[in-house]
Amino acid sequence: MSDENHNDNGTDRDVVEIPKTIELPRLLDFYELQDEAHTEIHEFYDNLRDGQLTTTQCRECGDLQFPPRIVCPECQSDDLEYVDLPHEGTLFAFSTLRAGAPIGMEDDVPFVVGVVDLGDVRLSARIDDAEYDDLEIGDPVRLKIVDIDGPTDQERVFYRFEPAEQ
Repeated sequence: MSDENHNDNGTDRDVVEIPKTIELPRLLDFYELQDEAHTEIHEFYDNLRDGQLTTTQCRECGDLQFPPRIVCPECQSDDLEYVDLPHEGTLFAFSTLRAGAPIGMEDDVPFVVGVVDLGDVRLSARIDDAEYDDLEIGDPVRLKIVDIDGPTDQERVFYRFEPAEQ
């Protein structure tokens, strides 16, 4: 792999950048602060940083939730554990976002967003490295973790998907 594919953190992850010319009120920042002081689902982000997509499952009733929760929406138990999700899935639905992108992504439009079926969970995600016309429902996709460079000093990470090699 060439050096151009490595970021300053020494990983092969893409680094996306929120424009520095925008002063973002905390409520309008698309990517929440991800440490224990700012969110009770910090373990989800810690796992992403370690390369693993996870979510919560209730130990009481077995309900699997995405996004991760701190209380089970089915039985209201707070006895939840983090479980691994697959890194590969299939496109269940997709579209191109041409306008109305979240703050910090306005310069990225158009881009593809989709619903990814991971078996037990369907989640929405940006689909990188693909054009709408190149995709079909049922296409295989794989997890892509990106580091977020933004207006705070806190390291942040998020998930996306990209077409899987066939």
